This record gives sequence, structure tokens and C-alpha cells, in this order.
Amino acid sequence: MSNVKQFNNPLTGEGPEKDVVVSSRIRLARNLKKFLFPNKADRKTRNEIIYFFKNNVEIFSSDDYMFIKMNQLDNIEKELLYEKNFISAEHARKNIGRALVINDNISVMVNEEDHLRIQIISPGLNFNELWEKIGLMDDKIEKDADYAFSEKLGYLTSCPTNVGTGLRVSAMCHLPALTLTGRLKNILGVIGKFGLTVRGVYGEGSSSSGDLYQISNQITLGHSETEIIENLYSILGHIIYEERKSRQLLINNEHDKIKDSVQRSLGILKYSHQIEEEEALKLLAKVKFGYDTGLIEKKDIRYDFFADLLINIRPAHLQIYAENIDEENLNIIRSEVIRNKLI
Repeated sequence: MSNVKQFNNPLTGEGPEKDVVVSSRIRLARNLKKFLFPNKADRKTRNEIIYFFKNNVEIFSSDDYMFIKMNQLDNIEKELLYEKNFISAEHARKNIGRALVINDNISVMVNEEDHLRIQIISPGLNFNELWEKIGLMDDKIEKDADYAFSEKLGYLTSCPTNVGTGLRVSAMCHLPALTLTGRLKNILGVIGKFGLTVRGVYGEGSSSSGDLYQISNQITLGHSETEIIENLYSILGHIIYEERKSRQLLINNEHDKIKDSVQRSLGILKYSHQIEEEEALKLLAKVKFGYDTGLIEKKDIRYDFFADLLINIRPAHLQIYAENIDEENLNIIRSEVIRNKLI
């Protein structure tokens, strides 16, 4: 059994613009030329693909990476990886012919939607450094693997929206002031014209709980990797500026009201006996707003509480913390975890 508990939360730590951009992620979609794509491959072919990567790609057999077949993990271990953003929900909940290669903040899903989904995550707005690291890894893989590639179209993928660079660049942004002032809807509407899309806190199909939004490129064909990254940097720079400006306006115009909301949220989190995940996330987001704007003194709360609790209040992490307690008591344990971090 592989111990995946050793892998740290990739959202914690220092990072540029972290008051607004909680984390950055870069993902590459790649496929092998000689095998059917996963959506067409049978179980035998999927296992052959796993065997190929494990035994022919040098970087995957190095001591720097852990190579795991998904059916070697129990349900809690898979959910831990999902909650830490190392794998997708689909990869967590399907075992047949799937694998994972992982090290620190880099993970590679084998036989998800594509033969390889290579991704890297870090705190703050940090695309250039992430692109350098993931590009180097991609080059090392390609030395041993013949990718499906078209001179006309670029990298070939299962989903047409990923054809081209196969690159998805995303930032998880905390935008409470733009939400409160009602300006967010217009801004998000505008960025769609620049080839970007917006998802909720847990990715595609999820809601924007806690004023958290994942902003990413939608188009991979016809643009270079550098162009995609620079475009997202430019748009995020504008969003960061507008969010900070809106925060200051709110504090200037509604200081007492905003501070009361922040302090009440902190009080509930510190003294509640039980709390559901959705409510906890909303309250933690308000406390983060207070922390980042000085409405809560930084000496009164632990650094990186938000990034830490964003992961550790989720069900699988609570199960590990409380040694497999029954589901009915998760809300009680969630409150305990939050209190221990905030007090």
C-alpha cells in the first residue's frame, strides 16, 4: 500500500499576490502516438500504457517520483489526493487501468482523459516558474515517449478544446470585494472575450463558494504557450488591481459594517461546536478578507490559515485527522480542526 499522506498541501507557503491569487496551476495534456486514446482504449490497452510509462520513461522510474496504480489505493487515500488537487474527481473514483506519478507539487495522471495529464501547483501567482518546471519535465518524458503530434494542429488530445499546446493555465482567485460591490459579474463577462473561462472553487461544475473563482485559458489552439501565459498574467493583473481597489473602497465607506462581519465570522469559527463545509468556507473567506486588509491583526491569527484549512476541512482529511470517525461527526471534527488553527 502506498502512503500518500506524506504529500503536503500544495497551496500553503509564500507566493506573489497571494492576498488575491490563492494558487496557480499549469496542466499539460499529452498522448502517445502508438496507443488508442483512453476514451477508446480497453482495459488491456490501458494496462499496456501504464506498463510502457513505468518501464520506458526514465523519469517515472527515478527515486524522485512515486508511481502508483490507482487500484493500489483505498478510497480515503484517493480522496486525499483529490482534495489536495493532485488528481481529478474522475481519476479518484475509477480504478481500472489508471495510475499516478507524483512528487511534491507535481502530479501526472495516467489514463485520465488523456494518456498523461501533467500538472503542477504552487501558492500565489507564479506561472513563469511553474512553466519552466513543467516544461522541463515534459521534455524529459518526450525523450522516451513518442507523443501524438500534428505539424498543423499541435499536440493531439481526447477533447478538441485541448488540441494545440495542450496547455491549461489557471489561477484560484479570492474576490470578495468585487463580489460585494456587484462589479464581479461585469468583469467576468469581459474576460470571456479574451479566451478565458471561470469555474468554481473545486473546478468544472462546482460553485464559487467563499468568493473563490478559478480563472483559466479556454483556447489552446493557435496560440503559443508563452502567449497563453502572458495573456492570463495580463488579465489577472487587471483583476488584482480592481479587487484591491474595491477592498479599499469598502473599508473607506463601510468600515464598521465590514469589520463587524469579519469579526463575527472569526467568532463563529473560533467558538462553534459543529459546522458544515459550505458555511465554514464562506466564513473562512471573510476572515481571510479581514486578514489581508488589516481588519484582523496578523498577530491574532496564524499565517496561511486559509490555504491550510481550505484543504484540511474536507471530508477525507477529517477522516484521517479523527481516525475514521463516522460521517455524522464530521461537522464536529471540522470545528475542532478550525479552532486549533485559529486559536
